[in-house]
Amino acid sequence: MAVVSGGTTLIDNGALDAGVPSGSLILLSTQTASASASIEFTSGIDSTYDSYIFKFIDIHPSVDDAGFAFQGSINGGSSYGITITSTNFNAFHNEADTSTGLNYNPSSDLAQSTSLQILGGYNGTGNDNDQSLSGQLQIFNPSSTTYVKHFIATTQFVIGIDYSKNDFTAGYFNDGANDINAFKFQFETGNIDDGIIKMYGVK
Repeated sequence: MAVVSGGTTLIDNGALDAGVPSGSLILLSTQTASASASIEFTSGIDSTYDSYIFKFIDIHPSVDDAGFAFQGSINGGSSYGITITSTNFNAFHNEADTSTGLNYNPSSDLAQSTSLQILGGYNGTGNDNDQSLSGQLQIFNPSSTTYVKHFIATTQFVIGIDYSKNDFTAGYFNDGANDINAFKFQFETGNIDDGIIKMYGVK
């Protein structure tokens, strides 16, 4: 047995002692797109969980190089458009091994804007039959009526000209007074032809 910083104990095989609290993901909802303009989660988002994770699995657009995006709602999905401030950077590498890069991407960040927040933008996801986007988004304490609501997202996708692109997006909904109780996902243009989005509560 060993003790690490803060007094946490580890048993001999490196696992946490049974007395140490540990979190788990609780699957709350699964939605599958089929030529869908958007996917919305309008229930199950409340103070039960301190944070929520959305997992994107093979999200395929109808339009080539479309940016995948989301927004939140304070009225159960009747309207979307909460003020967001955010930042984005990305890494990319093409199949021919002739082009690589690591960039800050101002076209995907927002500054006190109610626009859609891009999670996979600038030369977005290609719509070849084998191209798609996967990744995850975590929202922290959306039911707070005291603090702004932070989010962090990572997406990996294939852009139409056969590049692997990894986008990192983070920011906050600048609304400390209202709880956010719905989220909508869509491409900037066209439909979500196919794909699965799962929503988890973090216990």
